[in-house]
Amino acid sequence: MTGDPSDDVLARVRRALGRTAPLSEPPLPPSIDEPIARLVFSDIGLPELFHQRATEMKMLVEPVRVDELPEKIAAFLHDNQCNRIMLSATPLLEQLNLVAELNSRGFHATSWRDMTADAAYDFDAGVTEVDYAVAETGTLVIRHRPEHGRLLSLVAVAHVTIVQPRDFLPDLIDLFDRLHRDGTGSGVTLISGPSKTADIEMQTVTGVHGPNVVKAFVLA
Repeated sequence: MTGDPSDDVLARVRRALGRTAPLSEPPLPPSIDEPIARLVFSDIGLPELFHQRATEMKMLVEPVRVDELPEKIAAFLHDNQCNRIMLSATPLLEQLNLVAELNSRGFHATSWRDMTADAAYDFDAGVTEVDYAVAETGTLVIRHRPEHGRLLSLVAVAHVTIVQPRDFLPDLIDLFDRLHRDGTGSGVTLISGPSKTADIEMQTVTGVHGPNVVKAFVLA
């Protein structure tokens, strides 16, 4: 009866590294100088960099004033033939009373607090806030929690989101620092443009596994 072949492989690797036994503690990763790990070195100009990178990833980005938001969101939803709208129950959307605003404009709008997860699949669009926007990669980041379910940004044809100036972070290093501090909720979604896949014959198709349009309104 032979032993586990992996034991022999690990033994050969250990000998090649000059070791006679497994390590008692995992090795520490080498330190990496920040100029190598970071590509963004300033908080200045983050909205502009985010706009550029997100646009490259086929996200639609538009600067707006907060008083323009209801009208701008309604116009975008109308142009994309979205009628049934689900919204996160997050502070800015509730402060704007956006559910009532959209209903008054002829949409069927519902707060996440007043619906079930199964019902999310019957909606045309999800409207959310974000927790962070990573300028280096043009990525929106959402921490999921009771007032902000993950399906809001994942299952509808269109995802509309609002980015506030305080949401911008330079890069992913800053993002992981903030997630360590703020927590991840029940999970974290990172969104870099519409859903895309190239599984079949290397042909890129948009919207197969999620929204085929992502619109970010950036508060100026």
